[in-house]
Amino acid sequence: MLILETSRLVLRPWQDGDRVPFAAINADAEVRQYYYPSLLTAAETDELIDEAGEQLAKEGFGFLAVERKADGALIGGAGLSRPGPEVPGDFPLEIGWILGRAYWRQGYATEVSQRCLDFAWRQLQARCIIGYTSAINTPSRRAMEKIGMHHVEGGDFDDVTVPPGHILRPHVLYRIDRPKPEQQE
Repeated sequence: MLILETSRLVLRPWQDGDRVPFAAINADAEVRQYYYPSLLTAAETDELIDEAGEQLAKEGFGFLAVERKADGALIGGAGLSRPGPEVPGDFPLEIGWILGRAYWRQGYATEVSQRCLDFAWRQLQARCIIGYTSAINTPSRRAMEKIGMHHVEGGDFDDVTVPPGHILRPHVLYRIDRPKPEQQE
Protein backbone atom coordinates (compact mmCIF):
# COMPACT_ATOMS: atom_id res chain seq x y z
CA MET A 1 0.00 0.00 0.00
CA LEU A 2 1.49 3.32 -1.09
CA ILE A 3 1.66 5.98 1.59
CA LEU A 4 3.74 9.13 1.14
CA GLU A 5 4.29 11.61 3.93
CA THR A 6 5.46 15.17 4.33
CA SER A 7 5.86 17.11 7.55
CA ARG A 8 2.19 18.16 7.47
CA LEU A 9 0.43 15.76 5.11
CA VAL A 10 -0.19 12.11 4.32
CA LEU A 11 -0.84 10.97 0.74
CA ARG A 12 -2.64 7.64 0.95
CA PRO A 13 -5.08 5.38 -0.88
CA TRP A 14 -8.66 6.58 -0.94
CA GLN A 15 -11.05 5.31 1.73
CA ASP A 16 -14.84 5.20 1.73
CA GLY A 17 -14.91 8.04 4.26
CA ASP A 18 -13.22 10.29 1.67
CA ARG A 19 -16.11 10.12 -0.78
CA VAL A 20 -18.36 12.79 0.77
CA PRO A 21 -15.64 15.39 1.48
CA PHE A 22 -14.03 14.86 -1.95
CA ALA A 23 -17.44 15.18 -3.62
CA ALA A 24 -17.84 18.53 -1.83
CA ILE A 25 -14.47 19.69 -3.23
CA ASN A 26 -15.53 18.61 -6.74
CA ALA A 27 -18.87 20.42 -6.37
CA ASP A 28 -17.20 23.76 -5.56
CA ALA A 29 -17.37 26.03 -8.61
CA GLU A 30 -14.33 28.06 -7.54
CA VAL A 31 -12.17 24.96 -7.03
CA ARG A 32 -13.18 23.56 -10.42
CA GLN A 33 -13.25 26.76 -12.45
CA TYR A 34 -10.40 25.57 -14.71
CA TYR A 35 -11.66 22.00 -15.14
CA TYR A 36 -13.92 20.57 -17.82
CA PRO A 37 -16.49 19.46 -17.05
CA SER A 38 -16.59 22.04 -14.31
CA LEU A 39 -18.56 20.47 -11.49
CA LEU A 40 -18.69 16.77 -10.70
CA THR A 41 -21.55 14.91 -9.11
CA ALA A 42 -21.04 12.61 -6.14
CA ALA A 43 -21.33 9.64 -8.52
CA GLU A 44 -18.64 11.09 -10.83
CA THR A 45 -16.39 11.70 -7.83
CA ASP A 46 -16.94 8.10 -6.70
CA GLU A 47 -15.91 6.95 -10.17
CA LEU A 48 -12.68 9.00 -9.95
CA ILE A 49 -11.89 7.49 -6.55
CA ASP A 50 -12.58 3.97 -7.83
CA GLU A 51 -10.40 4.51 -10.92
CA ALA A 52 -7.60 5.88 -8.72
CA GLY A 53 -7.75 2.73 -6.59
CA GLU A 54 -7.60 0.53 -9.69
CA GLN A 55 -4.58 2.41 -11.04
CA LEU A 56 -2.81 2.19 -7.70
CA ALA A 57 -3.40 -1.58 -7.53
CA LYS A 58 -2.25 -2.05 -11.14
CA GLU A 59 0.73 0.30 -11.33
CA GLY A 60 1.85 0.92 -7.75
CA PHE A 61 1.29 4.68 -8.04
CA GLY A 62 -1.62 6.96 -8.71
CA PHE A 63 -3.85 9.78 -7.57
CA LEU A 64 -3.97 9.67 -3.77
CA ALA A 65 -6.07 11.20 -1.03
CA VAL A 66 -4.31 14.06 0.76
CA GLU A 67 -4.94 14.15 4.49
CA ARG A 68 -3.72 16.80 6.92
CA LYS A 69 -1.84 15.21 9.82
CA ALA A 70 -2.88 17.81 12.39
CA ASP A 71 -6.57 16.92 12.29
CA GLY A 72 -7.06 14.09 9.78
CA ALA A 73 -8.99 16.36 7.40
CA LEU A 74 -9.16 15.33 3.74
CA ILE A 75 -7.86 18.40 1.94
CA GLY A 76 -7.91 17.04 -1.62
CA GLY A 77 -6.10 14.67 -3.92
CA ALA A 78 -2.70 14.57 -5.61
CA GLY A 79 -0.42 12.16 -7.36
CA LEU A 80 1.04 10.70 -10.50
CA SER A 81 -0.70 9.07 -13.43
CA ARG A 82 -0.19 8.16 -17.07
CA PRO A 83 -1.03 11.03 -19.41
CA GLY A 84 -4.20 10.58 -21.41
CA PRO A 85 -4.35 10.39 -25.21
CA GLU A 86 -5.25 14.09 -25.40
CA VAL A 87 -1.66 14.96 -24.39
CA PRO A 88 0.74 15.12 -27.35
CA GLY A 89 4.11 13.43 -27.08
CA ASP A 90 5.43 10.36 -25.35
CA PHE A 91 5.63 11.19 -21.67
CA PRO A 92 5.67 8.50 -18.98
CA LEU A 93 4.07 10.36 -16.07
CA GLU A 94 2.00 13.40 -15.25
CA ILE A 95 1.56 15.09 -11.90
CA GLY A 96 -1.68 16.61 -10.73
CA TRP A 97 -3.51 17.87 -7.67
CA ILE A 98 -6.77 19.38 -6.53
CA LEU A 99 -7.26 20.95 -3.12
CA GLY A 100 -10.31 22.23 -1.34
CA ARG A 101 -10.59 26.02 -1.30
CA ALA A 102 -10.07 26.20 2.48
CA TYR A 103 -6.58 24.74 1.95
CA TRP A 104 -5.31 27.10 -0.74
CA ARG A 105 -2.35 29.46 -0.23
CA GLN A 106 -0.86 27.42 2.60
CA GLY A 107 1.89 25.70 0.63
CA TYR A 108 0.09 22.35 0.47
CA ALA A 109 0.17 22.05 -3.35
CA THR A 110 3.91 22.65 -3.35
CA GLU A 111 4.43 20.23 -0.48
CA VAL A 112 2.50 17.32 -2.00
CA SER A 113 3.92 17.94 -5.47
CA GLN A 114 7.50 17.91 -4.25
CA ARG A 115 6.84 14.66 -2.39
CA CYS A 116 5.32 13.13 -5.53
CA LEU A 117 8.33 14.23 -7.58
CA ASP A 118 10.71 12.72 -5.03
CA PHE A 119 8.79 9.42 -5.19
CA ALA A 120 8.88 9.47 -9.01
CA TRP A 121 12.62 10.06 -9.13
CA ARG A 122 13.63 7.62 -6.38
CA GLN A 123 11.12 4.78 -6.60
CA LEU A 124 9.89 4.92 -10.19
CA GLN A 125 13.17 6.09 -11.75
CA ALA A 126 11.15 8.45 -13.96
CA ARG A 127 13.12 10.35 -16.61
CA CYS A 128 10.69 13.27 -16.67
CA ILE A 129 7.27 14.31 -15.44
CA ILE A 130 4.78 16.57 -17.12
CA GLY A 131 1.93 18.69 -15.91
CA TYR A 132 -0.66 20.51 -17.94
CA THR A 133 -3.55 22.84 -17.42
CA SER A 134 -5.79 25.21 -19.29
CA ALA A 135 -3.80 28.17 -20.59
CA ILE A 136 -5.80 30.61 -18.45
CA ASN A 137 -5.13 28.72 -15.19
CA THR A 138 -2.51 31.09 -13.79
CA PRO A 139 -2.54 29.62 -10.25
CA SER A 140 -1.67 26.11 -11.47
CA ARG A 141 0.94 27.46 -13.85
CA ARG A 142 2.59 29.29 -10.95
CA ALA A 143 2.44 26.16 -8.79
CA MET A 144 4.13 24.10 -11.51
CA GLU A 145 6.84 26.71 -11.91
CA LYS A 146 7.34 26.83 -8.14
CA ILE A 147 8.22 23.11 -8.07
CA GLY A 148 10.73 23.55 -10.90
CA MET A 149 8.62 22.69 -13.92
CA HIS A 150 9.21 24.62 -17.14
CA HIS A 151 6.75 25.56 -19.86
CA VAL A 152 7.47 23.39 -22.90
CA GLU A 153 7.96 25.71 -25.85
CA GLY A 154 5.85 24.46 -28.74
CA GLY A 155 4.13 21.96 -26.45
CA ASP A 156 0.83 23.78 -26.01
CA PHE A 157 -2.18 21.88 -27.30
CA ASP A 158 -5.93 21.90 -27.56
CA ASP A 159 -7.46 19.42 -25.13
CA VAL A 160 -9.76 17.41 -27.38
CA THR A 161 -11.89 16.43 -24.37
CA VAL A 162 -13.04 20.07 -24.20
CA PRO A 163 -15.47 21.37 -26.88
CA PRO A 164 -14.02 23.52 -29.70
CA GLY A 165 -14.20 27.22 -28.92
CA HIS A 166 -14.45 26.67 -25.16
CA ILE A 167 -12.19 28.95 -23.11
CA LEU A 168 -10.65 25.91 -21.36
CA ARG A 169 -9.68 24.05 -24.55
CA PRO A 170 -6.22 25.65 -25.05
CA HIS A 171 -3.75 23.91 -22.72
CA VAL A 172 -0.15 24.54 -21.73
CA LEU A 173 2.37 21.77 -21.16
CA TYR A 174 4.98 21.87 -18.40
CA ARG A 175 7.87 19.48 -17.80
CA ILE A 176 10.53 18.70 -15.25
CA ASP A 177 13.43 16.36 -15.97
CA ARG A 178 14.98 13.93 -13.55
CA PRO A 179 17.60 15.74 -11.48
CA LYS A 180 21.21 14.68 -11.66
CA PRO A 181 22.13 12.27 -8.83
CA GLU A 182 23.97 14.94 -6.83
CA GLN A 183 20.82 17.12 -6.93
CA GLN A 184 18.67 14.37 -5.39
CA GLU A 185 20.46 14.27 -2.04
